[in-house]
Amino acid sequence: MKKYFGIPASPGIAIHHAFTFVPESLNIPSYSIEEEDIAKEWERFTDAVERAAEEIIKIKKSLHESKKDQHQLLDAQLLMLKDPDMTDQIKSRLPETKKNVEWVLSEYINNMVNILETSGDDYLADRSVDILDVGRRITNHLLFRERFSLDNINSQVILVAHSLLPSEIILINPENVRGLAVDTGGRTSHTAIIARSFGIPAVLGLNNLSRNVRMNDLLVIDGENGIVIVNPDEKTLLEYKSRLVDLEKKEEHLAELKNKPAETTDGRRVSLMANIEMPAEVSLVKDANAEGIGLFRSEFLHMNPDQPADEHMQFEAYRKVLEAMDGKPVTIRTLDVGGDKLLPDMVEDTEHNPLLGWRAIRFCLEEKEIFRTQLRALLKASSYGNLRIMFPLISNLDELEQALAMLEEEKSKLISSGIPVSENLPVGIMIEVPSAVMISDILARKADFFSIGTNDLIQYTMAVDRGNEKIASLYRPYHPALWRMIKITVDNAGRAGIPVSVCGEMAGDPASVILFMALGIDELSMGAFSLPEIKRIIRSVSYRDASEALNKVLNMSSSTEVEKYLLDWLEEKLDDNS
Repeated sequence: MKKYFGIPASPGIAIHHAFTFVPESLNIPSYSIEEEDIAKEWERFTDAVERAAEEIIKIKKSLHESKKDQHQLLDAQLLMLKDPDMTDQIKSRLPETKKNVEWVLSEYINNMVNILETSGDDYLADRSVDILDVGRRITNHLLFRERFSLDNINSQVILVAHSLLPSEIILINPENVRGLAVDTGGRTSHTAIIARSFGIPAVLGLNNLSRNVRMNDLLVIDGENGIVIVNPDEKTLLEYKSRLVDLEKKEEHLAELKNKPAETTDGRRVSLMANIEMPAEVSLVKDANAEGIGLFRSEFLHMNPDQPADEHMQFEAYRKVLEAMDGKPVTIRTLDVGGDKLLPDMVEDTEHNPLLGWRAIRFCLEEKEIFRTQLRALLKASSYGNLRIMFPLISNLDELEQALAMLEEEKSKLISSGIPVSENLPVGIMIEVPSAVMISDILARKADFFSIGTNDLIQYTMAVDRGNEKIASLYRPYHPALWRMIKITVDNAGRAGIPVSVCGEMAGDPASVILFMALGIDELSMGAFSLPEIKRIIRSVSYRDASEALNKVLNMSSSTEVEKYLLDWLEEKLDDNS
């Protein structure tokens, strides 16, 4: 038995035999060409690009209804095939190198992949597989090779691979592929997003697992903890089989709650929303029966270097999400880059303290055209659904007033041009820094709602860089200072008559939910897979009991004391209701 640890990309447990996927070896031929052969090589390239486009269109048409939301991925590949940078580079490099077009294309693709993988940005590194996928597709047509299709897997297996290209994973049948174990990839990779949309347990970032697994080895996938076990011993296998049975029973019970409200035993309601990063994740939100989208992290639309986030591209993405949600609220956060999230053309490490520097609303108020482009796209999309706009990292009133003024200017221009804009368009802010908490009474006069971003609020309250492993132990979600700050925010919002939501990681934490509910939080937004469990928690306790727990927590002196009390309290209440 061997145990491997990776990135938990999609929750769940799977126990099946391995199907090891080894893609075709692309041995690229290299040979010199004469001057008179250059035009012929260019013609071969354009023909291969055309056939690759026809192949993608054919795949789009063949996709099962359940995979229609993956069209965006294939549309992006069609755009890459038409990318003038690629075609211009190939055309100019042919006469410069006097080498065959397969080799020239391979050099270009490898260079692009290297740039993305060494960018220092996880999202861009994950996007390198799209470039590789398109390059491989063109090369196969140049060499008249056929690719093995994963839709040919016809028995229940766990798919093991070093890497999976988007056009490969999109074809899998989730009825047969019951789990994924992949050496590469992270939580924002296409593999992770598609695995979650299919409901398949997945562990990524396993480094060298694929080298140590043979076809038909028995595997256990623990997608919640990021563990893969190869050929488990009898004791481990029985343990996971028992956990799987428990998980299936729990999922059946949670499924019964799907259409029931998140309501305490004494009648207090909380709205449960979902967070998304990509439009394709809307299917997860709808499957979970969320009451809306509480946080759409729009920066991910800006991080594909091969598909610039122009006004039309953003508009289409927002419109699709709004229409898909059928009138349920969709809160879109304006661009939150800088710090630990960089755009493709942003330079890393130019600031001594980037998390305290040029990021989020500060970036947008300086890069006005980028901000105005997004505001126009949002305003144009607003008439297609129930849109709410949210500004991140507001630390003072001046920032909010500047952002609102720019929004109003773009709105007036669109209306005067005859473009419809929603008349009811709530605009709120994220409460993420202590200064915003302390002037929340003032900010509430200008904002239509507050959304508490607990990830950053903890970071800035505790003066702890949450990405710094040396001080990770100081990042304490249960610290009494945090709960006092949230209480100040909620109280000030209540006096102004505006709602408050929580959209950070803590919204999906069962113990924290007790206090959020007692504080009077109107809405919790989290990953779609957390919704059923959080609903179960809310329906198992009373608002009165939660309020008593809050009063005790507000008088505690340490995060350790708060955490122990909440976990013990929750265990007792759930045992009483089991």
